Amino acid sequence: MQLSPLEIIRRESLQKLRDLGINPYPAEEFKTTATIKEIIANFNDFDGKEVVLAGRMMSRRIMGKASFAELKDASGRMQIYINRDEISSDDEGTMYNTVFKKLLDMGDIIGIKGEVFKTKVGEESVNVKELTVLSKSLRPLPVVKTDADGKVHDAFADNEQRYRRRYVDLIVNDHVKETFIKRTKITNSIREFFNTRGYLEVETPILQPIPGGAAARPFMTHHNALDMPLYLRIANELYLKRLIVGGFDAVYEFAKDFRNEGMDRTHNPEFTVMELYVAYKDYNWMMNMTEELLEKVSMDANGTTEVMIGENKVSFKAPYPRVPILEAIKIHTGYDVAGMNEVELREVCKKVGIEVDETMGVGKLIDELFGEKCEHHYIQPTFITDYPKEMSPLTKEHRTNPALTERFELMVNGKELANAYSELNDPIDQRERFEDQLKLTEKGDDEAMFIDQDFIRALEYGMPPTSGIGIGIDRLVMFMTNNASIQEVLFFPQMKPEKKAPSVELNDDEKVLFEMLKKVEKVLLNDLKTQSEFSNKKWDKTLKGLTKHNLAKVTNTNDGLFVELV
Repeated sequence: MQLSPLEIIRRESLQKLRDLGINPYPAEEFKTTATIKEIIANFNDFDGKEVVLAGRMMSRRIMGKASFAELKDASGRMQIYINRDEISSDDEGTMYNTVFKKLLDMGDIIGIKGEVFKTKVGEESVNVKELTVLSKSLRPLPVVKTDADGKVHDAFADNEQRYRRRYVDLIVNDHVKETFIKRTKITNSIREFFNTRGYLEVETPILQPIPGGAAARPFMTHHNALDMPLYLRIANELYLKRLIVGGFDAVYEFAKDFRNEGMDRTHNPEFTVMELYVAYKDYNWMMNMTEELLEKVSMDANGTTEVMIGENKVSFKAPYPRVPILEAIKIHTGYDVAGMNEVELREVCKKVGIEVDETMGVGKLIDELFGEKCEHHYIQPTFITDYPKEMSPLTKEHRTNPALTERFELMVNGKELANAYSELNDPIDQRERFEDQLKLTEKGDDEAMFIDQDFIRALEYGMPPTSGIGIGIDRLVMFMTNNASIQEVLFFPQMKPEKKAPSVELNDDEKVLFEMLKKVEKVLLNDLKTQSEFSNKKWDKTLKGLTKHNLAKVTNTNDGLFVELV
C-alpha cells in the first residue's frame, strides 16, 4: 500500500503515542455526561458546571501555552480551550506540548473533561481539565474552510467521492447528516400514523422463488442447499396479500426491493418502498388516507405542508385533484385513446413522437403516452386514476367500466410517488390476468409478470375486499428534503467499481487528465481537449504520457476519435 506523506506522518505519530504509554485505541468505555447540542441549547444550566464530552477534533488554533480547538460530536460543534498547565501533570507539559500540539491531528477522536464557560467574545466553550485520546485518525480529512464572508473553500463536493466515502461526507458536510435525520423522521411519522390505527408492521421474504407483485426485471441468484434459482424481490405485494387472506385486517412493511434495471438520478437498483394493505377498503378510501398521511409527514418533517422541490413550491395540504389517466392523455395530446387497440395506439404514439416496438402491448403503449406527454405537467400532488386493465394485472376491475381498473398513481413534481389499487381478489380473473402477462413474455417483454400459482391458491381460499398502496420512500425523502438525486438520500448508493489509482508516477498535467477521464471513462478526443484547456503542445505531451503508461487509449470509430481509460 502506497502512503502519502501525511499518512506516513500520522503513522509515525501513532507509534510515538504508544512509545509514551498512550493507547491510541483504548478498549474501556468512555462515559460522557452531555452532548454539545444540550450544552449550547441550555447554556445557563451548564455554565460553570463540569461536563465530559467525546468527539472528533475538527480544527485547532495553537497560541503558546494555551490553544483553542473545535470538537464535533453527533449533535453539533463546540469550541474547547486547552491550557498546558491544566491538562499536563509533569514539568515538561508532555500532554500539551507533545501529545496535543504535535501528535494529535484533525480528525482524531478525543474525550475531554472540563468546565463550561463563555469567552470574552461570547462563544460557548469548555475549559479542558483532562484530555483522553480515543482514536487516532490515519487519513487526513478534507480541510473545508469558511471565510469571513461566508464563502466555503475546498469543499468536499465531488459527488463521485462523496457517495463512495459517505463516512467522510457525513463528517465534513453537516447538511448531509440533516438529510438522513429527516429521512428517519419521515419513516417514523408513517409508522406512527399506521400504528395509532392498529395496523401491524410485518416482514416478508427478500429471496423469492418467483419475483411477483410488479412488472420489472429481477436480480437472480442460486440457493446451493436447495439447488434452485431464487430472485431478489421486486415487490412484497403478493406476500402481504397472503397475510390478508390469513386474517390480518391491515399490514404494512418498509421493504428493500431490487430491480435489475437502469440507474439514473431518480433510480437505484436497491430501493425502499412502504406497502400497506387494508381489508374492506377500496381505492377511494385509500386516496383519502394518502392525503391525510402525506399532510402529516410533511408537517412532522418540515413543520409545514408547503415544500420547495427544485424551483416549485408544492403543497401537501389535502385534498388533491383526481384525474382519470385517459382524460389526462386526451388533455395533453389531443387524442382520445379510450378503447383503442395496439395498432391504433402505435399510430398515436408515432404521431406524437414516441418510439414503439412490437413487444409493447396496450398497457405499455398507454404508459409511454402518459409518461412522455402528461406526467411532467402534474407538479402539485394529483391522483391519476382508472388505469386500463392491460396496465394493471393485480387490480380489481372498475365497478362502472370493465375496460378499466380501480387504480391510482399519485404524481408529485412530475414524478410518481405512490401506486394503489382496489386489489383484485377474484382468483379466476387473477389467473387470466397472469396468463395475459405470460403472453407478453413470449412476445419478448422481459418485465412482464410471472405466474404465481401459490398466490392464486391463496386467493382461492378467499381474500376480503382490500385496498393496497406502495409509496416510494426514497422519492418521498427526496421531495421532503429538496434533493434532485436519489444518491443524496441513500447512505450508500450503488456505484461503479472504483478505478484504482495508477501505480506509475504521473506529472501534474497527467494527473489532471487522468482524473477527468475517471469521471467519464470514454469521451470524444476533441471534447476532452477542450475541457482540459491545455495548449496544443501540452495536450499532445500529456495524452502521450497517459497512453505510454497504458492508462488511456485512443480509438478511431465512425463517430470520431475517442479517449478512454484502459
